[in-house]
This record gives sequence, structure tokens and C-alpha cells, in this order.
Amino acid sequence: QVQLVESGGGLVQAGGSLRLSCATSGRTFSSYVMGWFRQAPGKEREFVAAIRWSGGSTYYVDSVKGRFTISRDNAKNTVYLQMNNLKPEDTAVYYCAADSTRLMSTTANRYDYWGQGTQVTVSS
Repeated sequence: QVQLVESGGGLVQAGGSLRLSCATSGRTFSSYVMGWFRQAPGKEREFVAAIRWSGGSTYYVDSVKGRFTISRDNAKNTVYLQMNNLKPEDTAVYYCAADSTRLMSTTANRYDYWGQGTQVTVSS
């Protein structure tokens, strides 16, 4: 059974940092693209960042460039999202997802597997 399990969300003040983790199991994701998306109340799910598990190339939405870093740990089968200098507009439920097409897509419906999400709240 494929599972993506996010953790690391919480409440933080503006300017603070959080590191989200996405633990994967149930299959090998070495040929996949792993992505982070977020969804704020009343808004559509938004692409945040992606990484190719093999090779490690990355892509970010402009609004998080220079503040967020996506990475992966092959030994732990885990993907991370380090979030620094957080802003109130970063408040959302953050989801981890896996895409088998290797296209570094920013479109949610391209992704095959999803986690349950973790809440990030940034206070001003």
C-alpha cells in the first residue's frame, strides 16, 4: 500500500521557520517527481515546489523562491520542505504528492499519490 505521510506543520510567527517531512512507503519512488502543494481556505490547491528523486533537480513557485527549499533523503525515503522567513500568506494545509511522469508538473491532477496534509499557520 502506497503511503505518503506528512509531518512538521504547526503554528509559527511571521519570520519563523518550519521543516515539513513527507515519509514515503509502499513502493520505490526513485523515478518519480515529488511535489509539495498547499491549499488555503476558500482557495484552489497551489503548487509550491517539486524535486526529481533521481538527480535532485528542483522547481519552485515564484512566491517561495529564496525562502523554501525542497530536498530528499534517499536512505530515509523522505522528502523535506524547509520553509524560512514564513509569511501569513503561507498559511495553508500543505500536501506531499508523487508524480510518475517525471515532468516536474505544477498541476495537481498530474500527481498520482497524495498525503493527508499538514496544517501550517503563520501569525502576524
